[in-house]
Parts: sequence; C-alpha cells; structure tokens
Amino acid sequence: MSAALPIQRDTTPRPSPRGPDVLMQPERLAAFQPSRISCSRALMAQAIAERWRITTRRFDIGADSAGTAVYEIVTPGGTFSFLAYSNTPQRAGRTGRIIGRTWDMTGALVEGVADDAVIETTRRELPKLYAGRATPGSLIWCRSNRSMRVFDATVAALAEGRQPEPALVAQVCYLMRNTGLDGNGTFGTRSFLALEEGHALRHPLAAQMLAAYMMREFAADLVNHLASLQSAKAVALSTENRRFLGIGNGSALGLILFINNHPRLMDAWIRAREEAITAARALPVRPGDAALARLEILLRRAARFRREDRMVYDAFAPSALIAEQLEAVAGLVAALHERGTDAPYPLDTLATEVGARFHPETEETLLSLMIELVPEEADRLARGMIVSEEMEAQPAMPLGRLREILRREYAWALAWDMSSPGAYAHVWYKSATAEEPRRGPASEAPPDTFNLGLDLPGLVQALDAAMEGRDPAEPVGRLLLARPDLRQIITRVQSLAGLHYHQPRANIMGDDFVPAHMVRLMNVALHGVDKTRDYLARNLRGVLFHGAPTAAELAGGADQDWFYPPEPQA
Repeated sequence: MSAALPIQRDTTPRPSPRGPDVLMQPERLAAFQPSRISCSRALMAQAIAERWRITTRRFDIGADSAGTAVYEIVTPGGTFSFLAYSNTPQRAGRTGRIIGRTWDMTGALVEGVADDAVIETTRRELPKLYAGRATPGSLIWCRSNRSMRVFDATVAALAEGRQPEPALVAQVCYLMRNTGLDGNGTFGTRSFLALEEGHALRHPLAAQMLAAYMMREFAADLVNHLASLQSAKAVALSTENRRFLGIGNGSALGLILFINNHPRLMDAWIRAREEAITAARALPVRPGDAALARLEILLRRAARFRREDRMVYDAFAPSALIAEQLEAVAGLVAALHERGTDAPYPLDTLATEVGARFHPETEETLLSLMIELVPEEADRLARGMIVSEEMEAQPAMPLGRLREILRREYAWALAWDMSSPGAYAHVWYKSATAEEPRRGPASEAPPDTFNLGLDLPGLVQALDAAMEGRDPAEPVGRLLLARPDLRQIITRVQSLAGLHYHQPRANIMGDDFVPAHMVRLMNVALHGVDKTRDYLARNLRGVLFHGAPTAAELAGGADQDWFYPPEPQA
C-alpha cells in the first residue's frame, strides 16, 4: 500500500499593514492621497448609501446678497438644519485667516429643525466668534468668502443664459472658500464625544464635513439665485458644473499642532486606512475579475484628473508626472485582468511592484483606489474611529518598563541628533495680533516665548537621560516627584504605548523640517482635499467635495464613484 502524499500548504504570508518605520516618515505621509477613509469621502459614502434628503426651507436673499437661507437635512441618524447668513461682499477686511471679521457668509449646523429663535440668536452670536455663544444643539459654526472673480463671472454668465467658461471654472474649482469650521465644544457647540450612539455624525470630523458640504451647496444656490434676479433669461448651473465646483479650503501651521494634540485620532485614522489597504491587497483576484476591471477604470480616471490639473506645486510632484505613471499602472492592472499571475495575492504583488518603480504619490494613489474594492470594510473602519485624547500618568509603573517602551517605540527619537546647530532653529508661538500659530526663528523670539511645538525627540532624550542610573524597579511616581518637568512626556509615552501610527518621525523645531508635509497629510489624506497647492512650504489651498453629488442627487441614490471629476465641457 503506497504512502499518502503530503498535503501541500501555501506558506506565502498574507499581506500585512506597513509599519511605522515606513508610514510615519513626513515625506511618505505627505504622499497619502484622498480615499474612502478620508473624512469628506466617508461622509459622502454615508449620505449616498443612506439617501440623505436635503431641502431648502427658506432662501430670503436680495440682489445685494444680504439675507438668510435655511436648509433641512434628514438622515436615518437624525435631522439637522444648516443656517446660512449671506452678506453683501466688502473688499475691506477680507482674509482667509482666523483674524478676519468680514465674511461673505457665515453659517451654523444645528441639530433638529431650527425655529426662529435659534435662527435669530445664531445670527446675533455667530459674528462675535469667541465672544459669542452657540445655541443648544449647535454642532458647527462656519464661515466662507467668495472667489470674487470666479463667483462674479459665473453669475454674469448664468444671467446671460450660458454656463461659465470651463477654463475659468477649472482654475480654482470653487465659488466660495471655507475660512473656518469650528465645533467640538468651541463657542459652546456640542462636544464630539457627547454625541449619542446612532447619531448620524458620530465619527471624526463628520459634522465639520457636512457643514463644508452645505457651504458648497449654498454657494451654488446663491449664484443661481443672483443670476435669476438679474435677468429673466438666466439659467442655472448645469449639474456637471455644480458637481465640479467644490468648496475651497485653506490650511496652515495650526494643523501640525492638531496632529500633536490628537495622537490617538491620528493612530486610529492611519491604522484604519492601512487595514483597508491590507484587506484589498489580500483579495483573491483572478483573470477576468470584475474588481480588476474596476480598478483599471479608476486608475485611468485618476490619470485624466491629474492631466487636467492646472495647479502648480512647489513642494510636491507635478501632476503631469503622476498622470503618466498612473497610466502605466493602469496598464499593469489591464495585463493582470487579462492574463493573471501565479502570485497568491496578485494585488499585493502589484502594489509592491508599483512601490518599487514609481513615485510615492503614484503608489499611494493606487492604494487609495484599491480601498474602493473593499467598500463595506472601508466604511466600517471609517465610522469606527471614536477615541478620547485624555491621557493619564501611571505612577506605579516600574521605570524599567517605561524605559523598555521608550527604547522600543521611540528609538528614532533617541537617535535624533538634537545637538546639531539647526536642531532648535525654530520656535512655535501664537501671534498676539492674529491669534494664529506661527513658526519663526528661535534667534528672533523673546526669551520668555512659550513654545507651542512638541519637542518630542528632545523630551524623549531628556526622559531617557533622567532614568539613567535609577533602579529599574523604582516606580515612575518617584521620578515624577523628582522631575515634574517630565510629566508631559512620561504621560504621553505611557498613554500611547502599543500604538504604531500616532507620531510623525520629525523634529518640528529643526531647520530641515518642511511644515507642508504635515499640513498636506491632514488636508489630503484625512480631510480628502484635492489639488492642494502649496505656498511657502507651509500653507496649502485646495478643494473639498470636488465632484461630489449635489444635494438634489443624494436622495435618489447618487454614484459612489464621484471623485476625480472631469473638467466641464464648453
């Protein structure tokens, strides 16, 4: 009797998430692209799936642009009101910064159906900003200004009975630009963690994103309305133009302080994105698989979007380069769709090849589009990032355990040369006149300047030095008594132990730090902003909800593949 043949087992390891050594480098984080995990796209995926119904309850605005509009948003997780207060545009005092006091519109996102008392109280309080007080149930206060040239030209074109020139629309891709989205307790708004189970906006930045989306819808409604007041032959924005025009968004150094102050959220978001990518890389696709056909379509759409991109980037790759490479990647996917491969995980092999051959932005675009192949998993992950940033010291922990965490998880910070001439070249401070975070030369700062920046490498090294020679069994509490100045870093290290993606590996005080890398991480990857043009290596401007379905389309079941819109045709 012959012996049984041994069972052949596939020993190829399943794809696994990339580690922090790769992902937490500033240049890599800056290469991340918008995805279904991004806050704005996650909100749209939810609104489309749940068929949110948005109606206009009131639109009392005159030819001078002054007046009020009220919208009602009905969702399975609650009803909301968006209050838009439109103002006559003024040239004086216009700015995209938080010091502005002149806005073309202000708005509020409020729970429930807002009555006249809520509308009038918000109208009175909102312009006061920090001196004002939100009504109960308020989630967001927001404000925006027009892109005057594009806005006025669009109104003029519509009043003449035609659509605006495509080249003009494509130059900035928005009618209004967001200049502030404030919530989570600011001005008395509801705290995010106070939102109850089942609340429609109970996932990170969902309320802010809904307010931004409604500002975009209001801007389109306003140009239609003003054009109709000017001429009886006026036409409305075409659906194609209305989708293409998003809401402008500008961001600067404050986002870097956000990253430092929200380490658990950063870890949860990057981990969710990486888990979705890993799930897609493990899909058992074969020749003729519909998932491969869809991925090729999405890649070619992304390539066209990049070819049509009119923005000029200083710190980042030119779109023409990424467009060319995305076409090449689409060709690889087409070959995979036609002929297949012997690899057990074809998409994992593809992603590895693309990472080795192409620009990081091309690689991260592919990975973001692969997430669309696992939509249910992506949506589950996007809505599961409910974290608290409260940290507590653990005084009973032995110093040996604390040092073990430090050596294992902060080896990069311990190795950073903080004695080099440029290591402390800059200081982070708050402008006395502008109330904004700034970064300036340390040599020009007054001696008593309070540094807002997180000197993580320096603090880690100071903590390690303080533990040198002390008994490993000694409790952390004794070190805290001797060195209360180390409480911040001790609490942070203890509270974040075991998390992989909470901290970019950078010295933000150093002369070689590029702030735009971190601002872009927040803008593009977390928020989902497209076409983020950079200024002075620190400020970014881009477009939110670029190509998103209109409010009228949501209730009827809009297309989930709305992103990367084509330029409107003449």
